[in-house]
Amino acid sequence: MKKMHALAATLLSAFAVTHGGAALAGGFQALEQNASGIGTAYAGSAAVADNASTIYYNPAGMTRLPARQVSLGLVGVRHSYEFSNQGSYGLSGGDGGDAGDWRGLPNAYLSWAVNPSWVVGLGISSPYSLHTEYDADWRGRQLGVEAKLRTLNINPAVAYKVSDKVSLGFGLNYQKLKLDSAWMNGAEQLQHRSDEDSAWGWNAGALFTLSPAMRVGVSYRSALKYNLDEGTVFQGVDSDGRLKTPGTFTLSVWQQVSDRWEAMGDLSYTRWRALDDYERDSWRFAWGAAYKYNDAWKAKFGVAYDRSPLRVGDRGVLLPDDHRIWFSIGGQYKPGRDSALDFGYAYQWVRDPEVNITGSGVRLKGDYDASGHVLGVQYTQSF
Repeated sequence: MKKMHALAATLLSAFAVTHGGAALAGGFQALEQNASGIGTAYAGSAAVADNASTIYYNPAGMTRLPARQVSLGLVGVRHSYEFSNQGSYGLSGGDGGDAGDWRGLPNAYLSWAVNPSWVVGLGISSPYSLHTEYDADWRGRQLGVEAKLRTLNINPAVAYKVSDKVSLGFGLNYQKLKLDSAWMNGAEQLQHRSDEDSAWGWNAGALFTLSPAMRVGVSYRSALKYNLDEGTVFQGVDSDGRLKTPGTFTLSVWQQVSDRWEAMGDLSYTRWRALDDYERDSWRFAWGAAYKYNDAWKAKFGVAYDRSPLRVGDRGVLLPDDHRIWFSIGGQYKPGRDSALDFGYAYQWVRDPEVNITGSGVRLKGDYDASGHVLGVQYTQSF
C-alpha cells in the first residue's frame, strides 16, 4: 500500500507540471448569462437585443430597448461526469460516483436611455463557473477530488445610436475569481487550496439593422489576466501563478421570417490557444427559432454545437469536457406590454470524454458518461 501511495504521489507531481488540473475547458466558460437565450440555444445572442441582458452579449443592443429596463434572472447548470475504468493500473479505489453538481448563475441588468442617441447600462453576472466533486476514495483522488470556481462580473456599459441602421457599444468588466480545490496526497491526507484575485477586461459590439426584418450583430469579450498564488496547478496557469482567460468573438444574425416566425444564428470563436497548455481554439455554431402564438405567448427552439479545446492528452479529471450538442426549448409570456417572463431548458449531449494519464509505473485510463442540463427563468420590466 505504501508503494502504491508513493507511485500515485509521483504521478500527481508529474501531472501537475505537465497538465495542471485540466480545470479550464469549454465547459469552464459559462455562456448562460441570461435565461431568455436558453430556448434558442443562445443563437442570435449578439443580434436579438430584446432585453437588458444584451449588455453582456452585445452592449450596442441597448439602443433597441425601451427608455428604462430591468432584467433579473437565474440559471441552473448541472453537468454529470461518471468515470468508468478502462485499464488503469497502480491505483486503487472506486470510480468516484457522479462528479458533476448543480451550480447557480444569477444575473441582473439595467439599461437607461440618457437621450435618443445614448444609453447607459450595468450588468452583473458570472461568466466562469465550475463545480466538480468525486467520492473521496476514488482511484484518481491524487489528481483531484474537488474543484469549485466562482466569478462575479460587474459590467458598466454605454451604447451610441449612430443612425437608424448602426449602433455601437462598449463596456468595462471588473471580475473577481475564487478557486477552491482539494486532492488526496500520497499519505492519504485530504489537501485543500484556495486562490482568488480580481481582473479588468472589456467588451464591445456593433449592431447593424439591415432592414426592419433583419439584424446582424458582432461582439467581442476580451481576455482577463489573473495573478494567483505560485504553485496553483490548473491547466492554463503558468509556473508563476498567472492565469489568462480567453477572448471570444461572436457573429450573430436575427431575421423576422413572417408575422409569427423569427430565426436566428450564431458563430462564436474562443481563443483558448492563448493559454498555456492549450493546442487548439474552440468554435460554437447555433441555430434557433421562435414562434409567436399570440401577443402574450412565444415558443422557442434551438440547437448548437460546441467544439471543446481539449484533446485526450490534455484532459484531466477536474473538468473532463468534450464536444457537446445542445437541444433547447423555451418560451416567453408577456402579461403586459412592459413586462416579460422568459424560461428555457437545454439538454447537452456530451461526447464521452476519455482520460489517459501515466507516470512512474501508474496509469489512470478510462472514459466518462457525460451530459448536461441547463434550466433558467428571467423576468424583465420596462419603465
